[in-house]
Amino acid sequence: MFTPGYRCGALARYAGWAPVAACADADAASPFARLLGRRWLFLAPAVRRRFLRKIALGGCVTYVGEVVECRMSIAGRLLAQVARLIGAPLPLGSDTGVSASVSITTDKDGRSQYWTRQYGRRHGFPQVIHSAKRFAGPTGLEEYLGLGVGIALRLEERGGALWFVSDHYFLRLAGVRLPIRNGLIGQLLVGHTDLGSGRFAFSLDLVHPWLGELVHQLAVFADPPEHAA
Repeated sequence: MFTPGYRCGALARYAGWAPVAACADADAASPFARLLGRRWLFLAPAVRRRFLRKIALGGCVTYVGEVVECRMSIAGRLLAQVARLIGAPLPLGSDTGVSASVSITTDKDGRSQYWTRQYGRRHGFPQVIHSAKRFAGPTGLEEYLGLGVGIALRLEERGGALWFVSDHYFLRLAGVRLPIRNGLIGQLLVGHTDLGSGRFAFSLDLVHPWLGELVHQLAVFADPPEHAA
């Protein structure tokens, strides 16, 4: 079974990281820094820089890369097909060696980020996934998928990497929020691990308490040229 602490620790050793003991005062203005607290100081500097980046209204930051790992159990494939009803947030195939991109925009008050992920496929059109992250809710960060379905996320630091961990899912109907336990769908773990030289790994794992690993996807991205330094 996937162990996120092991994976991020192994990648951290590969990149030659060490915990960072100092942080610019400006970091405190970042909502990600506020949510992570003192563990923010232990993130790899490049990870902090990416999540401190201010995106102007009407601006867009795009990262381009490649899917290097993808596996799905039978249950994971079935869940991915069902999830097409809310915008297909899970991979629909297990192709590797295909292109990937992530584009991020923001709203005017800076409280929401809109993420568009595109994954190439060997046959047919690329898969495009839209979601919105908003600094709200009981954990301070929620991701909205579609048809009122969302995920309350916790931020964690492990081995210099930043992890988004599902606290619970929820369904919002007619203004009423209905929580859904992780145990029903599986715990979602999304990691951002710096690899050095302006590259980072973006991993997605969905692990069910009884069925084990449902989905694992790992893509490697590069910073835009103007931000690679």
